[in-house]
Amino acid sequence: MSLPTTTPEHPVSVRRILGLFRPYRLRLGVVALFVLLSSLVAVASPFLLREILDVAIPQGRVGLLTLLAGGLIAVAVATSVFNVIQTYVSTAVGQDVMHDLRTSVYDHLQRMSLAFFTKTRTGEVQSRIANDIGGMQSTVTSTATSLVSNVTTVVATVVAMTALDWRLTIVSLALLPLFVWISRRVGTERKKITGERQRQLATMSTNVQESLSVSGVLLGHTMGRTDSLTTSFAEESAKLTKLEVRASMAGRWRMSTVGIVMAAMPALIYWAAGASGALGVPIASLGTLVAFVSLQQTLFRPAVSLIQTGVELQSSLALFQRIFEYLDLPVDIEPPVEPVPLKDVRGEVRFEGVSFAYSDDHQTLSGIDVVVPPGTSLAVVGETGSGKTTLSYLVPRLYDVTAGRVTIDGVDVRDLDFATLADAVGVVSQETYLFHASIADNLRFAKPDATDEELVAAARAAQIHQHISGLPEGYDTLVGERGYRFSGGEKQRLAIARTILRNPPILVLDEATSALDNQTELAVQEAIDALSEGRTTITIAHRLSTIRDADQILVLDRGRIAERGTHDELLTLNGEYAALIRRDGTLEPVG
Repeated sequence: MSLPTTTPEHPVSVRRILGLFRPYRLRLGVVALFVLLSSLVAVASPFLLREILDVAIPQGRVGLLTLLAGGLIAVAVATSVFNVIQTYVSTAVGQDVMHDLRTSVYDHLQRMSLAFFTKTRTGEVQSRIANDIGGMQSTVTSTATSLVSNVTTVVATVVAMTALDWRLTIVSLALLPLFVWISRRVGTERKKITGERQRQLATMSTNVQESLSVSGVLLGHTMGRTDSLTTSFAEESAKLTKLEVRASMAGRWRMSTVGIVMAAMPALIYWAAGASGALGVPIASLGTLVAFVSLQQTLFRPAVSLIQTGVELQSSLALFQRIFEYLDLPVDIEPPVEPVPLKDVRGEVRFEGVSFAYSDDHQTLSGIDVVVPPGTSLAVVGETGSGKTTLSYLVPRLYDVTAGRVTIDGVDVRDLDFATLADAVGVVSQETYLFHASIADNLRFAKPDATDEELVAAARAAQIHQHISGLPEGYDTLVGERGYRFSGGEKQRLAIARTILRNPPILVLDEATSALDNQTELAVQEAIDALSEGRTTITIAHRLSTIRDADQILVLDRGRIAERGTHDELLTLNGEYAALIRRDGTLEPVG
């Protein structure tokens, strides 16, 4: 499964976006209530102002003037209180929605197969969760509330304006359809730019993740490429800068024109009223005119905001497209609907007619039939690309077979839930991964409730306790990013200790000593021997000297079983295994 680096159009329905808010209907109802109250209270101000100008002041009614002035103050206080409450609730809801999105994307990606991550850039994944969801913050926290608030205010204001003077209302609303059309054009333009910007952010995240990791820095320094990496980053940053400027300026002149026209409307209303009065046909009283212009200004603010909200919503669709694209990726390794329990695991592993292909045009494994009895060891050897690692990954179900089945104690691994399978099968790979945390935290990743005594026992079995004890901070020592504060052999032994804590009955060793020197390999091999004792062990062998005592050895050739038997039996055949031994130079072949 390959994810393109450029996001195709991924249709997003408004209904699906609104569905994100469904769990928070009650709180959104509270927001809507306060928005409605705030809008209705705010509309009262122009009517109070009209009474002050047309009645209280001309008639010298101080008591009425005091009451009306107090009403204006009360409206301001109530509006502010309602706005604070609805802002808090809407922001909390928006942040909860963002949390749900982040968690959903992370959970979905956790369920993706290993194949997805071998074809997808890590920086791309990080960018979707951080940049894309982060870019949606204003949309999910304030845009929805702004939309409801502005719609309510516009409706209430238009009703109030009509009540004051329907003729002036028609003049005020005549240009709104044009403004809506302009906003849609601007929104479409910004949506396109937003998609380009997010893809560029993903590219930069990938560059940073790859070039500023410990491995990237080592490679850059040793290859003398630090300057070129900086130049490359600067070029990508310059592209992002141009996109940010384009996003900021897209439709800016058209939106400014809308603002200018709306700002000119009060002047037009005053001119029309003055001109009609000069002709002896007054449109309205002074108080009504001032109240109407005040309402008009009240209308224009939410109207402009609605137009801008429409633009932001269209722009954010590009972000929703990228997020939903990940959420809609098919999970090719699904948990069983009715998992089969697996108790008192004996550890028998069977490959029954197993075939596997990464793509339709290339078969990696074909017709594999192997039985590994409980407590015995199987070694798998062969040329690079023969399918050794792929075969081992089928047992912990990192991939699913395309034909046949893999069983543990007679149960198809596809019928076991993931937790049961993880308890049954432990994996120690050639590339050891350690988190940037303490040694103790890295070990407890396998067993969170492990006691200090259990950590020490596992480290002793893995031949690493003495080294840890010699460190100034002991088990509290930070291992550094990917464990780079430790040597390859030390990291391998930490990984073995971590697996010992899980105590799995079946063990898969994927070339666990291939990258080590002879002395370190000996120490790690002793740890592996301790780990393997009494367990069903499947070893992917690179150095053939490590597997001569295996109960059975499987020789793979282009995905098929070429030979099988013990070390001595295969040497006697003097076939492919014997040829591998001669090339490895570890033993003298016989026969």
